[in-house]
Amino acid sequence: MSGFTWHGGRLAEARAVYGGADWIDLSTGISPLTWPGADLVSVDWRCLPDPHDLAALEAAAAAYFGVDPDHLCTVPGSEAGLRLVGRMLDMPGRWLTPSYRTHGEIFAQGRPLAAGEDAPAEAIALLLANPNNPDGRVLPPARLLERLDGLERARGWLIVDEAYADVMPSCSLAGEVGDGRRLILLRSFGKFFGLAGVRLGFLIGPRAIVAEARRMLGEWPVSAAAIAFGRAAYGDRAWIERAIATLAEGAAQLDEVLARHGLAAQGACPLFRLIEVEDGPALFDRLARRAILTRPFAENGRWLRLGLPGDAAALTRLDRALADG
Repeated sequence: MSGFTWHGGRLAEARAVYGGADWIDLSTGISPLTWPGADLVSVDWRCLPDPHDLAALEAAAAAYFGVDPDHLCTVPGSEAGLRLVGRMLDMPGRWLTPSYRTHGEIFAQGRPLAAGEDAPAEAIALLLANPNNPDGRVLPPARLLERLDGLERARGWLIVDEAYADVMPSCSLAGEVGDGRRLILLRSFGKFFGLAGVRLGFLIGPRAIVAEARRMLGEWPVSAAAIAFGRAAYGDRAWIERAIATLAEGAAQLDEVLARHGLAAQGACPLFRLIEVEDGPALFDRLARRAILTRPFAENGRWLRLGLPGDAAALTRLDRALADG
């Protein structure tokens, strides 16, 4: 179980352990809706990424997030951006739990905070995800701004991992970013657009932080393909609006299936649900034997996280597998 509890997406390992070919992967929080324009984007693999194309990508992303392009820089995935921030700030960190396992690796020194625990009144960097993973918790912007005010008084920083904010735009603090605020956001491209392999993300923060991140990353932070995909996708507002609505409908349907089997879904993020059962590894194993991969957790054997099924057939298969006890 150790590999499956580390992170999702281990289909090759699942096939090696359980066999089968026609798997449904519900082990990640990546959208099952893939942006359809990816197959139409042309990339010249012979050339280095063009600085003008990178600037155009950042302008498109900044317009989508609602920030000035000077407050945004491109990073090769939001996790890489977080690790960069940890090095730049070089101060003790705290991170809300439960959350991403890798959040504890961002800072050279620090400790976790429980969800209801207040951050100490000292110069620290507080890291949290909103929406959160794996429980889908969403903190209202007003509550986050209260935390930010307290951290600023102590000369600390608030870092918000907004990797899932595309499906819930109202929870984002992008409009609060500025040179006078000790606030840094990380955004992910692949989770919402269903293109996690592109490895594209953005750091949003004060211009001094953005300038230092650009200096550390160099002139070619991401590939020409990532630039082309992101530039086109962020401009496809019609698809984005349809996807947000479709994902919300799919999450409601998943909730109905889970409830039918006595499983209460936790979380507000439409891309996944966390359930609590008597024996999480046993349910993981039962579903895996039916070629449905989910995400168990080493730190809590009662948890199982399920990503959003991609279509009605996948949801029906999950329904039948849960019924076949």
